[in-house]
Amino acid sequence: MMTRFGFVMLVVLLVAMKGDMPAYITYNTEGKQAKYKDLVDDALKADIVFFGEQHNNPISHWLELELTKDLFAEKHANLILGAEMFETDNQLALDEYLSGQIAQKNFEKEAKFWDNYQTDYKPLVEFPKTNKLIFVATNIPRRYASVVNKKGFEGLDSLYAEAKKYIAPLPVKYDPELKGYKSMLEMMEGQGGAGGHATENLPKAQAIKDATMANSILKYWKPGTTFPVPPSIANILPSFVTEIISELLLPSKSAQIGVPVNPIFNGSVKGKLSARTP
Repeated sequence: MMTRFGFVMLVVLLVAMKGDMPAYITYNTEGKQAKYKDLVDDALKADIVFFGEQHNNPISHWLELELTKDLFAEKHANLILGAEMFETDNQLALDEYLSGQIAQKNFEKEAKFWDNYQTDYKPLVEFPKTNKLIFVATNIPRRYASVVNKKGFEGLDSLYAEAKKYIAPLPVKYDPELKGYKSMLEMMEGQGGAGGHATENLPKAQAIKDATMANSILKYWKPGTTFPVPPSIANILPSFVTEIISELLLPSKSAQIGVPVNPIFNGSVKGKLSARTP
């Protein structure tokens, strides 16, 4: 069976909400206007759907929820959700909450959230709770990404075995020439670095996030399911999604699900769709 990747690119800016002004417009990769239904149909053909978002834009989160609802209408229990904002060491609390074992107040007190969880991400968590779906915490705990930023990949070697359960299997393959990693370092160097101290470890910290998110996806995905996930896209840079896909394409990762892999994502395959504001 061929694994198919769908990449839905959303570029949104806040606009006045008038009756004759839609919140977004859908285009294909040729720049021609398309219908939202085309976007849904495209996503339904994919096994793994990457939804690019601006983290602090409510319209993108609303459209994620609407797309999730439409995918669920066709896929039902064969829909698995995931998000970058949840780190892997939150998976137990997330599972306990979704299954009704712990109360909402305890979950929201103990789990780690971004500041806009209540307004933007909570609906995406409540939907799988209501519909008994799996929601995957995909991202590496930030404290371990920080270790890589300070010490490189070698810094992970000294972690306890329990800690390594929350990270992609080591060592991870890293290609510093991939566009996303090169542009990240160039951008930071151009701005004088983080406090003037940008090093080659900065893209490595992103790489360990990408590898862990890819590993989390493959851990839960199985043939016949669709897995939409808002991935790591700082300011809507699709190159970072490419790096996650590169992790999914590694032979060692592909062997875990026993299938050849054929990537399909926006900007690469004719006809893939994007949505953005007018």
